[in-house]
Amino acid sequence: MASYILKRLLLMIPTLFGVMLITFVITQFVPGGPVEQLIHQMKGGGTGGEASGATTSFYRGDKGMDEERIAKLKALYGFDKPAHERFWEMMKRYAAFDLGESYFHHQSVSQLIVSKLPVSISLGLWTFFIVYLTSIPLGVAKAVRDGSTFDLVTSTVILVGYAIPGFLLGIMLLVLLGGGSFWDVFPLRGLVSDHWATLSWPSRILDYLWHMVLPVTASVVGGFAVMTMLTKNSFIEEIRKQYVLTARAKGLSENVVLYKHVFRNAMIPLVTGFPAAFIGAFFTGSLLIETIFSLDGLGLLSYESVLKRDYPVVLGTLYFYTLLGLVAKLLSDLSYVLIDPRIQFESAP
Repeated sequence: MASYILKRLLLMIPTLFGVMLITFVITQFVPGGPVEQLIHQMKGGGTGGEASGATTSFYRGDKGMDEERIAKLKALYGFDKPAHERFWEMMKRYAAFDLGESYFHHQSVSQLIVSKLPVSISLGLWTFFIVYLTSIPLGVAKAVRDGSTFDLVTSTVILVGYAIPGFLLGIMLLVLLGGGSFWDVFPLRGLVSDHWATLSWPSRILDYLWHMVLPVTASVVGGFAVMTMLTKNSFIEEIRKQYVLTARAKGLSENVVLYKHVFRNAMIPLVTGFPAAFIGAFFTGSLLIETIFSLDGLGLLSYESVLKRDYPVVLGTLYFYTLLGLVAKLLSDLSYVLIDPRIQFESAP
């Protein structure tokens, strides 16, 4: 086991290096970089976020500017050095978990990520637990009642929910329950109210939960279908195996057969994906959900950094996400051994 973990950890290095190298090379050929955007702003061309339709004027605008001034701007952003030097310096900093400083936010990328985490953690954590705690019992119930009216009705409901895009459901919820055209029940924007700091702790908790109802609902509805059907199919596959027939022939009750023998084997494909899903839930915030409900999270940060060509944020967050993804994948593989001792990574001598 130790040798396998060591091999996987060593394999992460070239994988991470390759992802960062490809992304870095791509950014070198994207027009309208931070220098061009700053030149455009200095000439009164608008804000840096307006990249669409303005990228062509960036290169026309810098032709009339003094070359010495342009060189100073390039030095300001570090573009006075060759690309390979900038890449190696960046990777050295990343190895020490120094993700650099944003061009436009004027603070470190690490601080930006930490400041956006409350929104992403809120959406991710609630979505993850609600989906898992609802879909697994529902999938088991559907497997036991396979082909029944209950199975048909629940399948129809969750598939309809799966077919509705999350952002469209979010708009519908705002219109119906956010004071758009009908009932003003839930708040329209933000993670908490403006006067949240003046509330008592019980009131703060209720205020936070009240703000999370609509965005979490819009996020979770589409996730029920995949997890529920995966649970159902996994249980049905196990129920049809020979050891289940043997257990029933011995006179064991249906609950003992289902929850003592079938449950553990059927949950293997679900539980082994738990680490990756748990970590990923925090960092896969929906841009559209955050925009609709005015939540300033990691999804919105990533989108804005791409528009503004804020390369330290783009590359720094990518490094962070990739590293977490590789660790989550390793934890998922190791969970196989913990759940099913029959699986061994080392080959027998």
